[in-house]
Amino acid sequence: MLARLQQIITLALLAAAGAWLLVFWRDSPVLAAAGFAAIAMGYSLFLAAEFLLLRLVEGRPGASPPGWGELLAAWLGETVTAPRVFCWRQPFRADEVPDCAGPVPGLSGRRGVVFIHGFVCNRGFWTPWLKALRRQNHAFAAVNLEPVFGPIDAYVPLIEEAVRRVTLASGMPPVLVCHSMGGLVARAWLHAMAAHDRVHHVITIGTPHRGTWLARFSKVTNGKQMRLASEWLQQLAQAETVQQQAGFTCWYSNCDNIVFPSVTATLPGADNRLVRGVAHVQLAFHAQVMRASLAKIGIV
Repeated sequence: MLARLQQIITLALLAAAGAWLLVFWRDSPVLAAAGFAAIAMGYSLFLAAEFLLLRLVEGRPGASPPGWGELLAAWLGETVTAPRVFCWRQPFRADEVPDCAGPVPGLSGRRGVVFIHGFVCNRGFWTPWLKALRRQNHAFAAVNLEPVFGPIDAYVPLIEEAVRRVTLASGMPPVLVCHSMGGLVARAWLHAMAAHDRVHHVITIGTPHRGTWLARFSKVTNGKQMRLASEWLQQLAQAETVQQQAGFTCWYSNCDNIVFPSVTATLPGADNRLVRGVAHVQLAFHAQVMRASLAKIGIV
């Protein structure tokens, strides 16, 4: 469902930009080019607004806000990264790399991975990661979290099935790699299934473990669950121990334009790792994050 929606949005924007260019080019090439850029690159203005809000929230007394240079670099990085994900991989190439979690020779004895994407995403988000695992012949499964705007707890059966398949293929407890809301889905599954001993490690990237300021504007169920100190998040935290959280590595950034304040992407008992000057989607493909995470899986 999400892939179809993003296909429609992408093609509609391209059609509108192209039509503007054709209509105005003869009379005013400058106006034609400016309108084309405004339609095709308008999303970058929304990103800029998110970074300004981030700076305001992080700039409150007692906080240590990112520098304007860091914010500019993060904005430019996200402007490049976002269309690759939301206008190509997810709408048109979501199944480019199918799951590798069946009776395939060589998978047994190598650590498998379950990938859990975030809000308004699908398995196509993980394509660079999936290619890396396929090259090294590791088992993996990447879920699609649907219904897109449903409650986070409703995704538990999807994770249960993916973990079961990868464990069966590899013969080992898998690593869970999660971006954004996906980390909360993993925690909900761990709690609902009492499954902490069924995973080797959990890696979260830009996950709003304690909510995010931006979620106050959400009107959908899973968005409301990600509000700062929401009742759902508090209940989830109360069900966990520090020892259980020690099985997490939490990557977070001081320039995350979706999950802020930045401290909300950490867990008290986890290995919390800060990457400065990197935006929300960009963080999932940052060289340091991918290198360290793949090493945890057993890929050097």
